[in-house]
Amino acid sequence: MAIVAVIALGAGVVVLVPGVKEGLGFGGSETEAAVAPPPAPVAFTPRLRAPNAAGPLPTPQGVQSTLAGAASNPALGTLTGSVIDPATGTVLWEKNPTTPLTPASTTKVLTAAAALLKIPHSQQFSTKVVAGKDPGTVIIVGGGDGTLNSLPAGKNSVFPGSPRLDDLVAQVKAKGPVSQVFYDRTRYADDGLAPGVLPGDVAEGYISPISPLMMDGARSDPTKDRSPRSPNPAKTVATEFAKRLGATVAAQPAVTAPADAQVLGEVKSAPLTELVDQFLQASDNVLADVIAREVAQAAGEEASFAGVHKATLKVLSENGFDVTGAELFDGSGMSTSNKTPARLLAQVLAVAAGDGKDPRTAKLRPLLGGLPVAGGSGTLACRFGDGQAASGRGWVRAKTGTLPLAGINSLAGVVLDADGRILVFALMTSQSDTLAARPALDAVAATLRSCGCK
Repeated sequence: MAIVAVIALGAGVVVLVPGVKEGLGFGGSETEAAVAPPPAPVAFTPRLRAPNAAGPLPTPQGVQSTLAGAASNPALGTLTGSVIDPATGTVLWEKNPTTPLTPASTTKVLTAAAALLKIPHSQQFSTKVVAGKDPGTVIIVGGGDGTLNSLPAGKNSVFPGSPRLDDLVAQVKAKGPVSQVFYDRTRYADDGLAPGVLPGDVAEGYISPISPLMMDGARSDPTKDRSPRSPNPAKTVATEFAKRLGATVAAQPAVTAPADAQVLGEVKSAPLTELVDQFLQASDNVLADVIAREVAQAAGEEASFAGVHKATLKVLSENGFDVTGAELFDGSGMSTSNKTPARLLAQVLAVAAGDGKDPRTAKLRPLLGGLPVAGGSGTLACRFGDGQAASGRGWVRAKTGTLPLAGINSLAGVVLDADGRILVFALMTSQSDTLAARPALDAVAATLRSCGCK
């Protein structure tokens, strides 16, 4: 301490003795430039708040009164819905909650729930390359990863952190030369598109045939959420893989790899919880349908759309949810044949947002993290912008659902009300115009945010 004091004192002498400072190269003259005072501290008032378990309990009467205006907007067409207090399980508001309507992409909430309940959260899905029966031949085997990245290192596709095709190529090259490539897509049934999905949606970039072997979610442009999709994802992967190896694709490339074939390379997807986040945030139809096939397989059903039809609701029912009236023909919600009551969506979300006493909550909680934030992320980034809906910006988290040609619009999620209580909601419409129904649905959810519904 004494040494520090002497040094400090010495520095003071240098500065104070005229001419010494300049001679030692400290610059300036005896006339010092004025030094501006530091700026005042920035005032910051954080708006983020944790839920308040001690806040006043919302009541059915309070919520019904608050929603009366927003929920009666004629732009909503035929509206069904349910609002639940997840801490108590109290139903606070309902409108035809057991009437099945087409859920569109809110189907993904049910797909995510079934996956989180049935598949280990750390599960990864692989793409392997095994030796073929003849020298120089290999088989690329699809293991249920729809995110394989075709871009070079340092460039991200729409799936951050996804495994790279180049890594698989490098592993195989290290084992020896390859002349011919086959592929194995037998993990899933080859059944094209789900009932109620339009073939034109492939070229429009909304969907593709579902295969256990894919890259970039079958997109032609890996960097864009919406991009034309491949009509044959497995062959597209095999073609690009062969090109990078300097090989060719076999004339009849679809085969079944021997169970004991030598593994020449393997890459794995992100864990299940991250994949669920991705398909909820971006409403990625292909990724949701891939995960729905994995649910079917885990549930002992065929990995096909027929298997998905059985498995998703089977898993939810086995875990205590009432699936009466629900029918799901895909995992994405692209099928116009899907039907579900609003009450089922709300009950799943209520368990996910519960206080942890229900053992199902631990499995379903990751579902909430994947829900887009109003005005901030995913499919809600450009919504809740003005009017009555603006008060929900940053407070509402929800999965959207839209099938414009069918007049279908839906919204299901969670909101923190003015008293700090979490509310869950599921809102579904039919016979509505999307341009008018979307802001009207947003307004209903935002009204719950402003609710001190005692």
